[in-house]
Amino acid sequence: MIAATMMAASVSAQNTAITSNKFGDNWYAGVNVGVATPQQKLLNDEYGFMKGFAPKLGVRVGKNLTTVFGLAADIDLYMLSKEDSKSLMGTKTFIDNLNLDLMGTFNLSNLFAGYPGEPRAFEVIGLAGLGWSHAFGQNYKVNAINGKAALDFAFNLGASKAVQIYLEPAVIYGLETYGLGNMNILTYNTEFKFDSRAALFQLSLGLNYKFANSNGTHNFAKAALRDQAEIDGLNAKINELRADVNAKDGQIAADAQTIADLKAKLAACEARPTATVVEKKVETLQPIVIFRQGKSTIEPAQYASIEMIAKYMKNHPEANLKVQGYASPEGSAELNQKLSEQRAEVVKNALIKKYKIAASRITTEGLGATDKLSDEIDFNRVAMFIDTTKQ
Repeated sequence: MIAATMMAASVSAQNTAITSNKFGDNWYAGVNVGVATPQQKLLNDEYGFMKGFAPKLGVRVGKNLTTVFGLAADIDLYMLSKEDSKSLMGTKTFIDNLNLDLMGTFNLSNLFAGYPGEPRAFEVIGLAGLGWSHAFGQNYKVNAINGKAALDFAFNLGASKAVQIYLEPAVIYGLETYGLGNMNILTYNTEFKFDSRAALFQLSLGLNYKFANSNGTHNFAKAALRDQAEIDGLNAKINELRADVNAKDGQIAADAQTIADLKAKLAACEARPTATVVEKKVETLQPIVIFRQGKSTIEPAQYASIEMIAKYMKNHPEANLKVQGYASPEGSAELNQKLSEQRAEVVKNALIKKYKIAASRITTEGLGATDKLSDEIDFNRVAMFIDTTKQ
């Protein structure tokens, strides 16, 4: 009944939906060590609260069923007591007593504050349940039902919160009343109630390891949920995209018609007679005038080429001449353009002044920088001659 109540409370307390909890998810195991003492005088005046102590070793296995409620099984072993010392039970056995308990666990932090999507760094966890006790005595052996209640002050460590360290105060009560019979043999009857004479208070320090889950973490994870407003917004976006697709379908149909029209026009153009284009050809004369880098003055040795062109012009009085000037690629484009024009002009002036060729028969053109005339960069700084009357 307590478990069902706490599970219902945990559901109502959560504002964060979590992923499903499969059977293999949210298991943990751990160990703990501590010390126990009787709550009242036990067997004689020498044993009682803070008068008899026994170290204890515990093992715990558990599973969290929800972010609040879970189940855990404990085995606690009490040991190293001596009959002649103020110990827990005063026996000569290495293990004096053991308790085996099955408990419900209640994460109080998540119950009252909700689950934030991963464990908090610090949590408070309650435990309560029933179990079985067995005492090893020199003159007696006792098997009895017990009840256990504990409170864990837990710290979750690491980025994945897979390791949990806790400090646990706990009380364990026998649920059958005890008395002393003859020969100091401990007896009990079947009346169930809390008996503080058969009760222990213990303090433990423990460590749990949480095994990996199917959700890729070691704990409960948030489920990706969407509210109705978000769903409505997504539906509206889907409808908008559908309308956009329909509009684009219409555009595609219009484009297809345009393509068909263009194909028809292309076919009509291809069916027309092909016009013959006559390309006017010019003849480049062989002599060239070479210039030094950055210069537009004619070197004496280059006059031989100019003289050959002058002789050609005199032998062909119908010929007209174009002098084309070039520059090599060094320097700025503006400077190279100007330099190519000056080289064409200086050659033209030499033909006119030195060799008496009519100026009306000569034109010039500066073509700027080039590296296409020759692989040798110096051979690109030239003036060339074209007979424009030949086709």
